[in-house]
Amino acid sequence: MLKFDSPTAVPIEVTARMKISIESVHMGAVVVLAHERFKDERGLFMETFRADHFRELGLPAEFVQDNLSRSARHVLRGLHFQWDPPIGKLMRVAQGRAFLVAVDIRKDSPTLGQSFGIEISEDDGKQVWAPAGFARGFCAMSDGVEIQYKCTGIYNRLAEGGIRWNDPALGISWPISNPILSSKDEGARTLADWLASKESSYFRVSSEGASHGHRP
Repeated sequence: MLKFDSPTAVPIEVTARMKISIESVHMGAVVVLAHERFKDERGLFMETFRADHFRELGLPAEFVQDNLSRSARHVLRGLHFQWDPPIGKLMRVAQGRAFLVAVDIRKDSPTLGQSFGIEISEDDGKQVWAPAGFARGFCAMSDGVEIQYKCTGIYNRLAEGGIRWNDPALGISWPISNPILSSKDEGARTLADWLASKESSYFRVSSEGASHGHRP
């Protein structure tokens, strides 16, 4: 039987937590997280987010919107970002396999134009965090891929943008060469075009190396 010290207390049995660890960090900001999972004959359980643990790891603990994307094999979505409000995203593969990408588009960043890509699946319990100032994208490597992601800002269609997935300036080694694209993503601008826009000044790097949004 669960025991409570008061009507609002947390039961003793649920105070234990599953391990969340930082597996790697890229460009000083993109973080790959590894999650402990409990598996038995019934299936599995894992904690995909826990605010107190995220704070201890130096990661954001306040997300205001959760999204779900389902894609057929070889669908490529991206590279997307939003500047007002600036949005950071925590992404994971809930079903299937996908290649996730983050590109640094911060105008004053020493890693401007560099990218990080990783293939993850529903079986490895990993997530990828990137703050505002990184364009995000992915391609589905199996049928019925589901991507779940948490956002630090509310979606604003008037302040969203995209970078062309195969912009030569990015040099991304996508695992497919002929993806299924939306007309919007197919016609996205290049990194150079984005950097020439006044909106690109929204993304800056602070002295601590974090990405923030600033009005131009």
